[in-house]
This record gives sequence, structure tokens and C-alpha cells, in this order.
Amino acid sequence: MVNKKRLIKTIKKLISIDSQNPPGDEKAISDFVRAYLSGLGLEVKTYAFSNKRENVVATLRGRKRGKFLLITPHLDTVPAGENWKTGPFCAKIIGDKIYGLGATDCKGNLASALEAVNSIVEDGAKLDYNLVFAATADEESGSSLGLIPLLKRKILKADAALILDADDFEIVITQKGLMHLKVRIRGKKAHGAYPWLGKNAIDIAAKIIVDLKKQNKIFPKNKYLRRPTINVGTIKGGDKVNVVSDWCEFELDFRFLPGSSEKELLSNLRKTIAKYTDNFKIEIQGIQNPYYINPCHPLVNSLASAARSLKIKPRISGSEGATVITFFKNVGIPAIATGFGTEGCAHIADEYASLDNLYNGARVLVEFLKKYKFKGGIWDH
Repeated sequence: MVNKKRLIKTIKKLISIDSQNPPGDEKAISDFVRAYLSGLGLEVKTYAFSNKRENVVATLRGRKRGKFLLITPHLDTVPAGENWKTGPFCAKIIGDKIYGLGATDCKGNLASALEAVNSIVEDGAKLDYNLVFAATADEESGSSLGLIPLLKRKILKADAALILDADDFEIVITQKGLMHLKVRIRGKKAHGAYPWLGKNAIDIAAKIIVDLKKQNKIFPKNKYLRRPTINVGTIKGGDKVNVVSDWCEFELDFRFLPGSSEKELLSNLRKTIAKYTDNFKIEIQGIQNPYYINPCHPLVNSLASAARSLKIKPRISGSEGATVITFFKNVGIPAIATGFGTEGCAHIADEYASLDNLYNGARVLVEFLKKYKFKGGIWDH
């Protein structure tokens, strides 16, 4: 049975441990998680892909040895910043709220998951599969020292995955893809008093940006996500106010829906730029594919059913931003995300989470884990 007092003790301890990223040091918090899970009798190993950047991977063996279900929260937080009234590591409780860095993102989810595993072991329950618990490093800076190498090196092997990094019992089944790139435009330098003798790269860039923003192409609909977006993140160019700029560069952030591809976006971008100049270069900085899993997948149905059985209303949703879900799609593992933090509280001063949410989240996890059955599932419509 889930023990609320024990859960509160765990979340208070987790908040008190500094795991800000940057600078990046998950050693102390990973030591705590490793000791906690070892004490429950799980098989526990740690993996570090850089000094002090430890990941904890634990396995609870079930009745049937063939299938593996992974649950994975992360260990790191964003930097605390300033303007805290409660203190980022004090774990102060006011009413139903616990305040502290990571309370919502993601130490609350980590605490609920630890309590769920504790409850299952304490109850003597035997799962129909092997449960893998991975508490990972470096999520807040891209997971290059955490989930990505764990999956690429096949340290984490799973037939399905539940990511614990969301709020208010939402069940995330889809997210936008992203593409970050830099466009460099070349023009022709001239005296500012005679601009007709030159070719102003800033003017060209401005026309391209306006054109891109005006475009309203047909795109695949997704009831869980807003329409695709283009954000101009940075722009710079020119050398002096009285010189026609012969260079300009700007960075674009594309967010696109499942059913679209980065190839389509790049092709359209090249065509748009070519209307104004043939002297340009595009540098791809990063691509993350969109994600979608069918809402009828057993993962979704089982988690939603577990929540409803405890009189909690789950919310099927999508993520406008990038999450780690797509890393699982890349290796062929069906995945969804959920969590029990408080919406709007991640990455803010005086971050907090509802203790009732964390308690009920642990109860939902226990119900889900005890009753989950592996069945054939589908990714898409």
C-alpha cells in the first residue's frame, strides 16, 4: 500500500539534494536512488558517460521473464536562478504544496515512482513482466549523457516505456517535431549613401522571413496539437551603419506535426530563399522527429484505466515542445509520458507540487504496474 508519510520523506530528501544542470552533477542524487532501490532488493547498476553524471538502472524481476516494461523519470533540474522566497533546496511544505527546485520537474515524479516500487515490493506482488526503473541524468540539457546513450548502447532494453515527466495526470501520446537551423545570406557591400550599388543581405533576409511567416500551407491535422510554427530566434548582420550589409544570418525554429517531415520543410525553405537570392547557405543544427502513438494502444488504455479506477480523470494530450519520447521511437519502443507535477510550475522560482497529486500518482502507478498486460499494439492510425 502506498505510504504518504514515506513518500513525503522521500520527496523532501530528493529536493534537498542539489542536481542542477548546468553545471551537471547527479552523483549525490543517484547514490540516494541506488541505495533506495537496492534496499528493496532490486538489481541495480549505475552508468556514467561523464564524471559525476550517473544514471541508475534497476530491475524488478516478474513472473514471466520475456517482457520488459520501463518507467523512467530524470534526476537533474534546471538551475535554481534567483527570486526564491521558499529556498530551492528547503523542501518547505505549506498546506498541500511542497516547494523546492524539481518539485514538479521532476523530483516529484521520481518520488512517486520510488514509492510505487516500494509499495509493490512491500505487498509481495509479482508482476507479469520485468520492470525496469531508469532514473536518468542530463534530461534538462538534451539527454546526451543519459537516456540517449542508454538506449543507443542497448543498456536499456524494453518492450514498452512510460516516461514520468508531465503534469496533472496527463497522458502524452504525441508531440511536434523540431528542426533548428541557421540561414546565411550573402550580399554585396557598398557605401550607405549609394545603396543601389550594393545588395543588402539584411533586406533579403527580411523578405525571406516575411514570406515564410505568410505561408499557410496545408498541413496534417492533429487534435492534440496546435498548428505548425516557425520562430525566428536570432538575427544579425552588417558591419557598420553606413555600409550596405553584405552578410546576414538568422536562426529558425520549426515545430511540425506528425505526418510532416523535415525534408518537406527544407525543400520549401530552399525554394522560398531562392526567390530572393541564390547566394545562401543552410546549416542544420538539430532535428527531432515528431511522435504519435495510437490512443488505443495498450499503454494508453491501461494507464487511463488505472487512473479512472481511483476516481482520477486522465487527460490525453500532446506536447508542443520536445520531450524524450522520440528517442524511444528511434529504437522501436512504444512509449507514452505521464506525470503528477503541477502545470505551470516547472522551471519557475518557488516551484511546487501538490502532495495529494504525488500520493495519487504513486497509487495510479501501482495500479497500472500491477495490472499491465503486454498485448499487440499499434503506433499509428
